[in-house]
Amino acid sequence: MPRGPRRSSSLPGVLVAVVALLGVVATWRVFVDTWAGQWTEEAVLRGAEYGQGALWTVAEPVLDVVSVSYIALVLVTAMLIAVFRRRWALAIQVVVLVAGSNITTQLIKRVVTDRPDLGVPGPGMNALPSGHTTAAASVSAVLVLVVPPRVRPWAAALGAGYTAATGVSTLVGQWHRPSDVMAAVLVVLFWSCVTCVLVARHPGVPGDSPRTATGEIAIARSPRSSVAGSRTGALLLGIAGIAAAVPSALSLRRTWVRAGELEARADLLTAYAGAVLGVVAVSALAFAVLLVVRHAATSRVEAP
Repeated sequence: MPRGPRRSSSLPGVLVAVVALLGVVATWRVFVDTWAGQWTEEAVLRGAEYGQGALWTVAEPVLDVVSVSYIALVLVTAMLIAVFRRRWALAIQVVVLVAGSNITTQLIKRVVTDRPDLGVPGPGMNALPSGHTTAAASVSAVLVLVVPPRVRPWAAALGAGYTAATGVSTLVGQWHRPSDVMAAVLVVLFWSCVTCVLVARHPGVPGDSPRTATGEIAIARSPRSSVAGSRTGALLLGIAGIAAAVPSALSLRRTWVRAGELEARADLLTAYAGAVLGVVAVSALAFAVLLVVRHAATSRVEAP
């Protein structure tokens, strides 16, 4: 006997949004507001000098893509996809996500936080969160929102890869520290969850769910492969994130413990590698979580 419709769940989105917001605060507190944290990231910046010339030929084109016109182009394209799919509310979600993420990043960087002078050499200006990474992550998250469910895992994988590539490129160019990149990804995850919560709390918004009998039948008969695909995609991204997070944590911990004493090339490269893996880990885990939260927010019916 078929089961009746169920409500989408906003709880995962609320919980993840809170965790992401706390993550931004914790990232600033640990890496910017402590002497050891600033020294750890200084070691990363010094490690980025090795091989920078060759790596920059790859990193520079990645960063050159990100601009105001690029964000506007992606925003318009995403809204057109939403309109083409007759998902009017989805177009609003796109604006909320992109505008909220990028404005929040600028407010945090310019108004909310600062970089205390703790006697650590290196650039003294506050750069947390990274604007380039926020832009890349926000347009990647938008892609996850606007594509059909069956394509969503592929969009999440592509988005995680592009976000990580942009974040790592800012490290290569010494434009940003790893905490700047990680905070940017968390800001985007926060706003992605906000849009998911809005969807779950207001399922009757026009364009957000089919209101016709045929539309409801289409949802009820939709293949379970899209649900399984989202779960598989989230699992694989989660595994990739954890696989990068473990060596990253070990490398950064080693750098943290020896803060202020690192001068050897091997030590600086260890710190740099740990930061790169950390960026990959945060990007992969963020998009894995986004897949789960989006699925929970947009589920309308139980499987028969």
